[in-house]
Amino acid sequence: MKTSDFYYELPEELIAQTPVEPRDHSRMLVVHRAGGVLEHRHFYDITDYLNPGDVLVVNNTRVIPARLIGERAGGGAAEVLLLKQLGPKRWETLVRPGRRLKPGAEVSFGGGKLTARMVDTTDAGGRIVDFFCEGTLEAMLDELGEMPLPPYIHEKLADRDRYQTVYARYDGSAAAPTAGLHFTQALLEKIRAMGVQIVPVLLHVGLGTFRPVKVEDVEEHEMHSEYYEVTPEAAEAVNAARAAGGRVFAVGTTSVRTLESAAGEDGVLRAQSGWTNIFITPGYRFKMVDALITNFHLPESTLVMLVSAFYSREGTLAAYEEAVRQKYRFFSFGDAMLLL
Repeated sequence: MKTSDFYYELPEELIAQTPVEPRDHSRMLVVHRAGGVLEHRHFYDITDYLNPGDVLVVNNTRVIPARLIGERAGGGAAEVLLLKQLGPKRWETLVRPGRRLKPGAEVSFGGGKLTARMVDTTDAGGRIVDFFCEGTLEAMLDELGEMPLPPYIHEKLADRDRYQTVYARYDGSAAAPTAGLHFTQALLEKIRAMGVQIVPVLLHVGLGTFRPVKVEDVEEHEMHSEYYEVTPEAAEAVNAARAAGGRVFAVGTTSVRTLESAAGEDGVLRAQSGWTNIFITPGYRFKMVDALITNFHLPESTLVMLVSAFYSREGTLAAYEEAVRQKYRFFSFGDAMLLL
C-alpha cells in the first residue's frame, strides 16, 4: 500500500480560512457505506441519522495556547510550539529557527515574564525545553500564548474559543479535534432529548496527527504517540449501549483512535489510560465504531487512511472528489462528513 494511493486534487481556494457561524450550519456530506449513496445535508441534520439508544462519543480535550513568539537571547525572533508535556515546566517542542536554537540557547517571552531554555534535541528534530516563570506555566500560556492554528490557515482567529469544542474540558492538545467544532450546546441538548447518550473520552491531540507521511510505503510510517483515557463510566455506557443494540457514533478520528485503542478483541471497551500510537489503515477490523463524524483531511495523510479503512480507499476518494466538485470547505474550519 503506497502513500500516493491516498492522493486527491484539492484547489487551494477550498481550504477554509474562517469558521462558519453558527457552528452547526456547516455543510455535511453523508456517506452510506453499504451502497455508496451520498447525500448533501447540513450539520444540524445529524439528528436525522441518530436513533434512541445510540451513543455519541466525543473527545473532551482542550487546546492550549501552545504557540509562543519571543526573542532569542542574542537577538532575533523565535517561535516555540509546545507538543507534549514532560514535567510541570518541561515540554517537548518544535522551534524556529532550529539552527539557532541549539541546546543551551534561551528565548524570552513577554519582556522576560517567561523564559525557555533548550535542553536537548529530539529524534524528530524538535527540542526538549525547560520554562522559567513566576507562578504556573499554564497561567503564562493563557497570557502570552496563541492558538496553534494549522499552517494552512492564514487568517487571524478573532475568538480563540472558536478553536475549542463547546465540550472541551481537559487542557493538553496542540490541535483541536476538529470534527467536534460543529456542535453547539443547543444541538447537543436536542441529541440528548432524543435518547442518545453523549459519552466523553479523552485524547490529547499532537501535531504529529497532521504531519505528512514522508515514506512511500505506508507500513514504514512511524505513528506518533498521544495520551488517552477511557473512564469506567464511559466504558460502561458504551458497552451497555452496544449490548442493547445501539450504535457507536465516533466524533472525529481522535475518538476513533481512543475507542479502538481501549477495545478488546472481544468487542468490549476497557476503562484504561496510557499512550497510543495506533495506526489505522485499510484492512483494519474495527471493534467499536459503527459510524464516523469527521472533517475532510489532507491528501496522503494518516487521517485519510483511517477514513479509507472505515469505508474503502476507492469510496473515500470518490466522496472527496464529489466534495471538491460541490465546493465543500476543507480541513479544520471546513465542512463535515458522516459515514454510516
